[in-house]
Amino acid sequence: MRFASLGSGSDGNALVVEADGSRLMLDCGLGLREVERRLARLGLAPADLEGVVVTHEHGDHASGALAFAQRHRLRVWMTHGTWRAIAPEASPDPGVNIVDSHGPFAVAGVEVHPFPVPHDAREPVQFVFSDGDVRLGVLTDAGTATPHIEAMLSGCEALVLECNHDAGMLERGPYPARLKERIRGPYGHLANDATAELLAALDHRRLRHVVAAHLSRQNNTPELARAALAGALGCALDWIGVADQDDGFGWRALR
Repeated sequence: MRFASLGSGSDGNALVVEADGSRLMLDCGLGLREVERRLARLGLAPADLEGVVVTHEHGDHASGALAFAQRHRLRVWMTHGTWRAIAPEASPDPGVNIVDSHGPFAVAGVEVHPFPVPHDAREPVQFVFSDGDVRLGVLTDAGTATPHIEAMLSGCEALVLECNHDAGMLERGPYPARLKERIRGPYGHLANDATAELLAALDHRRLRHVVAAHLSRQNNTPELARAALAGALGCALDWIGVADQDDGFGWRALR
């Protein structure tokens, strides 16, 4: 099993998971040509994918999902709330598979375990992916770390975790007060220290990879995110990866 990011941040998100020769894209918040270009950078073509799994309807995660899937004849998986938020008046699309926010499902060789998260979207979820032996947990949009999130992510071999902002930088920054309140609120985005607290609470005895993701360009730095997560694990700074907006990160293997 391995995984890689095409890009992570408020300008667009997409991540690829591969298990037993099957590949899924998690979110598609980039333009079609840009997705194709960044897939090629990983040695992939759209035809190499089984489909796209969508966390929620916000544009930086879902803006390209349906168009990309239709163009390349791929399937899409999302919750009913996400589908209705994306296409409120549309008839059910035969290429869209509605998933239960608590119900695991399989796509070829990839086991997919959704879990609900507190975020200001219609029915947002995040996911744990597995090949039956190892697990990758992804959490990129949540305002609060809940006990259920902790239970889902505990014991994973790899984690991609939101470190959206540094609390001090957000407070001192130029954003309007209302936007700051939304970001740091219980349905917004996790700050470095909140994610570090979550990471410290998990069972991380099997952990091989930790990547900080969804960093704000205005309200965070890779150095601050790394320091927070490294402090939670008591590890070296360079053991913590960072998902970049433009470059994501290259393949990371779990075998």
